Amino acid sequence: MNSNAISVPTKGKILISAPFLSDVFKRSVVFLCEHDDKGSLGFIINKPLKYKLNEIINDFPEFDAPVLFGGPVETDLVNFIHRAGDVLKSGYEINNGIYWGGDFEELKELIETGLVKPSDFRFFLGYSGWGAGQLHKELLDTSWFVGEGLEEYIFSTDYNSIWSKALRDLGREFAIISSFPDDPSVN
Repeated sequence: MNSNAISVPTKGKILISAPFLSDVFKRSVVFLCEHDDKGSLGFIINKPLKYKLNEIINDFPEFDAPVLFGGPVETDLVNFIHRAGDVLKSGYEINNGIYWGGDFEELKELIETGLVKPSDFRFFLGYSGWGAGQLHKELLDTSWFVGEGLEEYIFSTDYNSIWSKALRDLGREFAIISSFPDDPSVN
């Protein structure tokens, strides 16, 4: 993507944190599922947790889909995104066959009958949210860069490379940023 074509955030885009962020968003990539004048909501797609889904949801079948830290808001809430809209009829399409949410009971049945694959799902504890105008201000402060919400980022299991790959894909000047050391003081 050419850096001159950097766009405003919209649902289906990703937010790539600037290298200087040192809070929970350090080297994070957030997939935006909602963005309008009331605010924004998304999920961090590169912060895996060591939980299994059936460890955090009672009476849930064994399903080896990744569970990730979605963000600092409502960390006891489980959300999911998937690319199984052809069989899981509930949910909200974000873009290009990527869906947010769905009926957990329907999902459990699909898992038990083997009609869905774990690789088509990402589950999140918590979410990332911004109030009206908050994300716009953070973009003006260059805390975030906006990129395309490509399936290769969202469903990657190479979590350590998603942030740098997404930056490199923005263009040459971002490739330099993508190679900044995690801790510049040791450089």
